[in-house]
Amino acid sequence: MTLRLRPISREEHLAFVAARPSASPMQVPSWGDVKPDWRAESLGWFDEGGTPVGAGLVLLRPLPRLKRYLAYLPEGPLIDWSDPDLGRWLEPMLAYLKGRGAFSVKMGPPVVVRRWSPEAVKAAIADPEARRLRDVEPTSYEPAAAAVADRLRGAGWRQSEPGGEDGFAVGQPRYVCQVPFAGRSLEDIRHGLNQQWRRNIKKAEKAGVQIVRGGHEDLPAFYELYAETAERDRFIPRPLPYFQRMWTALTAEDPDRMRLYLARHDGDVLAAATMLTVGDHVWYSYGASTGRRREVQPSNAMQWRMMTDAHELGAAVYDFRGITDTLEESNHLLGLLRFKVGAGGEAVEYLGEWDFPLNKLLHKALDLYMARR
Repeated sequence: MTLRLRPISREEHLAFVAARPSASPMQVPSWGDVKPDWRAESLGWFDEGGTPVGAGLVLLRPLPRLKRYLAYLPEGPLIDWSDPDLGRWLEPMLAYLKGRGAFSVKMGPPVVVRRWSPEAVKAAIADPEARRLRDVEPTSYEPAAAAVADRLRGAGWRQSEPGGEDGFAVGQPRYVCQVPFAGRSLEDIRHGLNQQWRRNIKKAEKAGVQIVRGGHEDLPAFYELYAETAERDRFIPRPLPYFQRMWTALTAEDPDRMRLYLARHDGDVLAAATMLTVGDHVWYSYGASTGRRREVQPSNAMQWRMMTDAHELGAAVYDFRGITDTLEESNHLLGLLRFKVGAGGEAVEYLGEWDFPLNKLLHKALDLYMARR
């Protein structure tokens, strides 16, 4: 059966997303408003009867002085990735984007490859022979993922590299940490926290740490901690207007799409985080904390409140987002992996991001540019 692809309205796109259990926040129409340097367009796939069967948010980034674009579908598109004939989905997309002036297409299939239980990750960290998560025997495989990868390679798609020394790729993370919520009571989820997490939550309660919901007006307070976190953890922070734009765009689409949480102690904000929700999937998006008064454990208390609220929303997954692939003690991101896995999270590997060079010369030039950044 052939499929027809055409641009769709925001309303059509949002209706398709709403009919699914979940989708990445980067595959909802409002995400295009968060990225003003990109031109956003919603695409829809339709069967022969005109029923919508797929959707994708594509971001088009222009090359300087050229009317040519990098087309990017972060953590998308939302199609039937189990279909043995992926060509009927992807070929119309490539043809359409080529007609729009795209020289290269990048996408991130939301397809899980492997999972490692919290116990497996803990054992791997303790094993002096284990250097990377990808080399450790997983707890479970998703056999269909290998078939998807083979079909993509056979069609000319190229898999992006997993990333540098810390395991993070340019683009969206290939390795994430997720706490499964489906079918579990809140008490069961609390029991899944390790002893350190439970102790820290009690310490925060005893110290009088208060967790409150914030609004747009509290984003500067969040950003002050975020900038401090960026300096401490050695990453380049996004500017404050990015978060203000994100809040405005996402909450206009759905008032509960984005939440801001603040951990206060004696009138001082010690930690803050943003939380995103699409369907039954909840993401811890950005986190920030200060080095002051760490002994009152504000971050653990804040995360537990967020997990509690996510459970109340009916979440099937609480997603801690990206984790490092490296297991070496010398890596400064290993502490973050311990923190997330300590909350009962399993490590999850996705299929990663894939590129299709529509113009090989321009695509190679882009690769060289990105390698030098």
